[in-house]
Amino acid sequence: MDSASPASPFDRVRRLASLRVGARGTVVRVAGADHRRVERLTALGVTPGAQVRVLQRFPGFVFECDQTELAVEPSVARAILVDVQPAAG
Repeated sequence: MDSASPASPFDRVRRLASLRVGARGTVVRVAGADHRRVERLTALGVTPGAQVRVLQRFPGFVFECDQTELAVEPSVARAILVDVQPAAG
């Protein structure tokens, strides 16, 4: 593969729990077999296409999703897959 070729969008997909404070991205999907978790997150607006920004990682994981602040357990943050926006710079 040519090193000058653009990276696949899938190369930018990360688990929300792995992102640094201030990182932004777009929800791709909520992974996992726990349908109740998926339904709960969907009800809160964590759906494909939603914009997210990490606000805090410790002691709890807090992120903003389309102007709503949500606090979740690390296991929940690991289930949210995000297409990370490149850092502005």
